[in-house]
Amino acid sequence: DLVSDKYRILLLMSRFGIGLGFGESSIGEVCRANGVDTSTFLIVTNMMLYDEIPADAYDKVSMEGLLSYLHNSHDYFLGFRLPAIREKLAAAVGTGSDLSRAIMKYFDDYTAGVHTHMAYEEEVVFPYVRALLEGRRQQDYSIDIFSRHHDQVETLLTEFKNILIKYYPSASTNEINNVLFDIFNCEHELASHNAVEDDIFIPAVERLAADGVRDEKPEPLSAREKEIIVCVVKGMTNKQIADALCI
Repeated sequence: DLVSDKYRILLLMSRFGIGLGFGESSIGEVCRANGVDTSTFLIVTNMMLYDEIPADAYDKVSMEGLLSYLHNSHDYFLGFRLPAIREKLAAAVGTGSDLSRAIMKYFDDYTAGVHTHMAYEEEVVFPYVRALLEGRRQQDYSIDIFSRHHDQVETLLTEFKNILIKYYPSASTNEINNVLFDIFNCEHELASHNAVEDDIFIPAVERLAADGVRDEKPEPLSAREKEIIVCVVKGMTNKQIADALCI
């Protein structure tokens, strides 16, 4: 029912590693069968489809599930979406004129920028988050660095789209319009991808880092608490502990 009503969820399903053929199973059953955290799937889905984020999203989201989703998104854009657009673009504009070569170079430079942006996340940001999950803290890095320099990778694609619309003289409107249609969709997908990082991933990492700071300096146990722990270790019951400590 959800796929039929909101077909864009097919892209989300692929990034979570969820395939079709699930019969009459519920969303929760499908997620569990595919090893996907249901809350994380629903949080990302509600944001992508309805622009809604639950107030308790950062307490319910699975960081491992979110990392897996973002990694799969990178694979989608770099391994499928952008190469497919480039192939259509080359067929539409050709390579014989200075203009067509300039157009292809612009797109290739843009793609290289996306590679750099996503490689930074894979090589720096994601390992930092995994270190936090393991209780290790990197003193020379914080998610604020990523947040301040989080490039909006869809911006240059918007500029490229406008160049094609305004200045490319095309005799074959079907081919170039087909490319533009894909670019419009990719622009929307990249904006949604960045929104997940800005509005879910970064706040969740900030909370994780803050929890780690609190855990590094736990409040010391009181003398009475230590006495109770000793009694528990000795195997004493609650009543025995109360009698022994006059509680």
